[in-house]
Amino acid sequence: MDWTKQHILVTGGTGSFGKKFIEVIMSEYNPARLIIYSRDELKQHEMRMSGFNHPKLRYFIGDVRDLDRLHRALNGVDLVVHAAALKQVPACEYNPMEAVKTNILGSSNVVDAALDAGVKKVLALSTDKAVNPINLYGATKLAAEKLMIQSNAYAGGRATRFSCVRYGNVVGSRGSVVPLFIQQREKGEITLTDDRMTRFWISLEQGVRFVIRCIETMQGGEVFVPKIPSMKMTDLAKAIAPEAKVRNIGIRPGEKLHEVLISEDEARSTVELEDMYVVQPQAALWFGYDWSKKGTLLEEGVHYASDNNTEWLTVEEIQAMVSSNETGLSLGEL
Repeated sequence: MDWTKQHILVTGGTGSFGKKFIEVIMSEYNPARLIIYSRDELKQHEMRMSGFNHPKLRYFIGDVRDLDRLHRALNGVDLVVHAAALKQVPACEYNPMEAVKTNILGSSNVVDAALDAGVKKVLALSTDKAVNPINLYGATKLAAEKLMIQSNAYAGGRATRFSCVRYGNVVGSRGSVVPLFIQQREKGEITLTDDRMTRFWISLEQGVRFVIRCIETMQGGEVFVPKIPSMKMTDLAKAIAPEAKVRNIGIRPGEKLHEVLISEDEARSTVELEDMYVVQPQAALWFGYDWSKKGTLLEEGVHYASDNNTEWLTVEEIQAMVSSNETGLSLGEL
């Protein structure tokens, strides 16, 4: 894939992932043009002022809810990275229809506009919360995933292909528990909802590079899942505030003890590679089935969850991830 010829649009381009993706793509891949598509003019202004002012960058004010604006923005675009979403669980629970409008209907608009504009590849970002969802955010991301994958049926003889990437909690992203724990550390007490809780963890850098790799290899119809480590929330608390008291406050509505990246039912159509899994489309006759030649089909009954993972982060490894430069924290702050 020749990135220097690619005209790229990133929805939610001013978010944590979007900014890191744009930073890596512009510094290492030199695309022909990169469009930052988002609805907040202040964040776009702040992004420009922080150094994102390359002549190949374009800033488009627009919402994924606005199909007409997407049609205009996707003119001449080869590749879409769909990262825009409402992702805060409490906000989605309190504003349910807003979550549906952005996460589901917005994804539908991206699909329609991409098909009409002749975009070659669309890769959408998903989450472990889309697997066996128990909150509205997870349910909307599950619907968005299914919508994106099944929309390959609409492509017909056109070149447009749709795939998804699904991974776990991102260190230092907006809404992460890390800033909360750092704030609570000043008072000497960390609040945990349940001390049995585990989570998948991935850095922004790892997430971005995985997305780039999936763009290069996608055929359409796949859900790509990286092999990433798990951590105990109690270890995260120790890494950030080793001297603080930990108080359990009870699990919140819509929260799981453990997250799942691949369910038992998905495992039947999932291929394991050295460093990732590829969930092949189950009910489609189009494309996306060649991965079985490159890896091994998972056995019946396997599921990939944060509590049955074979790779775990130590307290020291968590501290190193949290204090890395991309989170905006320094070692001195820990």
